[in-house]
Amino acid sequence: MVLQKNFLFSGTIRSNMKWGNKEATDEEILKAIEIAQIPDVINHYAEGLDHVVEQGGANFSGGQKQRLCIARAILKNPKILILDDSTSAVDTKTDKLIRRALKEDLPHMTKIVIAQRISSIEEADQIIVLDNGNIDGIGTHQELLKSNEIYREVYQSQTQKGGN
Repeated sequence: MVLQKNFLFSGTIRSNMKWGNKEATDEEILKAIEIAQIPDVINHYAEGLDHVVEQGGANFSGGQKQRLCIARAILKNPKILILDDSTSAVDTKTDKLIRRALKEDLPHMTKIVIAQRISSIEEADQIIVLDNGNIDGIGTHQELLKSNEIYREVYQSQTQKGGN
């Protein structure tokens, strides 16, 4: 599970990744980092995976921490990966790239995405709309645009598009 608010441990990028899988090779770590769309950050530092992570990841932005935590979770190779608003601090382009990589590189893994940003879920197989803890609708993006008022209103407010 990767939460919106993430925590990195003091140490190095490599040691943080190994929390996900103690036996992970550098190649596996770099692949997870690639899926999480953060190789540019790793490549920015001369130390690479041995770059120091300050307590709580204070030397990384919110989006960088989220992506590193996604990579760490990927290294666990779970059957089910729960992403709880875990890309809220990244831009929509990076969010889309992460979702595409998760779909293409990890097709065997079930992903449950909890998000407030419609663009983070619109390509999901099934979307569940909740209203005050109750299910208000279930369907694909297109189905919900036609049948669910809450989903349609949120979509329109986020995209500034009217109609269906």
